[in-house]
Amino acid sequence: MNTPVIFIHGLIGTLDVIDFDYTHASPDLLGYGADSTAPSHSISLNAQVENVRVFIDRHFDGRSVHVVGHSVGGAIAMLLAHAHPEYVRKIVNVEGNFTLDDAFWSASVGRMTSAEADAMLEGFREDPVAWLSGAVAKPTEKMYETAVRWLGYQPASTLRAMGQSIVATTGNIDYLAAIKSVFERHAVYLIAGERSRGDWNVPEWALEKCADYQTIRQCGHLMMLEDPEAFSATVKQCLFMSNS
Repeated sequence: MNTPVIFIHGLIGTLDVIDFDYTHASPDLLGYGADSTAPSHSISLNAQVENVRVFIDRHFDGRSVHVVGHSVGGAIAMLLAHAHPEYVRKIVNVEGNFTLDDAFWSASVGRMTSAEADAMLEGFREDPVAWLSGAVAKPTEKMYETAVRWLGYQPASTLRAMGQSIVATTGNIDYLAAIKSVFERHAVYLIAGERSRGDWNVPEWALEKCADYQTIRQCGHLMMLEDPEAFSATVKQCLFMSNS
């Protein structure tokens, strides 16, 4: 029986754009998509972990799954494996948060007032290409359409709550200890974009302990939009073409 793959999205949007020919799912986190009306006070990284666990119970009868997490989704994937190790087999951490340095933009959003966050998100929605250009070298029409949908996927209140929780969680002295324990129990694969890998603060010990570290050429942080075929192939290589 194939091991299901759960894709956990980042701060904005979803990962339902992945073309993956294995059993997989891209659940909406609290405050996103079908759950976009979740009150901001209920949104935190730990709450997202439990939300994903409940999704696995509901859709896969609590079977262990492979987890692919992008950006803050990478942090959620690691926290899920720490809190519920029996639920997770392999982890693909795609430029996930390791330190507060990885939360620079999230932290700034978390410090915004409600009005400031609303204005920021509205500005992105008015000019999706400008938002994309921060991570994508050459936005295409298809990327534009995805950006429009992603920017409408969550309210600004969700971004503020997530930003605040990212800082509180990754800034806690216990966070890296929890992440280290995951590397001891699970095969963890690291994926970065060629243009953005220099900004990813991966500790040296994580590079030494990871099952593999892959870089997707000519891509930035939104590599699944820039080169979805290469991203999907790299994830498959990590999960299904390795002996780890």
